[in-house]
Amino acid sequence: MFDKEIEFSAHEDYFALKEDYPIPAKLNIPEWFKKLEHNILNKTIKGCMPFLDSLTSGYLLKTAQDFYIRHNIDNINEKKESFKDSFQAFGLNGQDQILHAKKINLNSGFDLHSLKQVEGSPFIEKNKNLPFYKIYNPWKIKTPKGYSCLFVPPLNNSDDRFSIIPAIVDTDTFPIEINFPIIINGDKYPILETTIKKGTPYVQIIPFKRDSWKMILKQREQKEIQNSRLFYGLKLLNIYKDKYWNKKSWK
Repeated sequence: MFDKEIEFSAHEDYFALKEDYPIPAKLNIPEWFKKLEHNILNKTIKGCMPFLDSLTSGYLLKTAQDFYIRHNIDNINEKKESFKDSFQAFGLNGQDQILHAKKINLNSGFDLHSLKQVEGSPFIEKNKNLPFYKIYNPWKIKTPKGYSCLFVPPLNNSDDRFSIIPAIVDTDTFPIEINFPIIINGDKYPILETTIKKGTPYVQIIPFKRDSWKMILKQREQKEIQNSRLFYGLKLLNIYKDKYWNKKSWK
């Protein structure tokens, strides 16, 4: 029985397209993981339930439109001065009047965050000292009272060209769509010219209940540590899955 619901709603015109709806993360398991085998003679990450939980927990947002990026490429301005070029273009580019009139939350032109907004952070160097692009999200997200959402790049399954800046939003009260500034992976792609195709998973959403927590520090007795390790070592495979793991449900 599912007693908690997360609601994704979009403008009626966009919703009617039936394109790139949010999905449970469990529907986007990477092929390399599916092909792995896990047995006594060949222990792999396929048998690690914490890793599997990271892949399958929550929901995924997909890019709603093509997103062309030309990032950190040498260019020359009208005064013949060289500079590092940062440029973006989208599907529906230039149709901002239509989108704004209809209140459809999609990209239609330039929307950048300046470096001053994250001055001193490591994001700046990774993004090659250029402004940060923002991806507009057409979906409003609603959770039950007392529940927030953690927004992260798809865990252990992210696009290696870019990632969102992780955040937590109180989605039980926030009334509009959440947009996502992104960081170009300048460590791997110092210069990048690419198109992020519509339908690319780029945000993993993990709802959680807001509780008040208090940290406690305590020592462990040696006997308790020894007993725990002794029991844990009795089986060759799947001790965590069989004894400690709890199945999660995301639909």
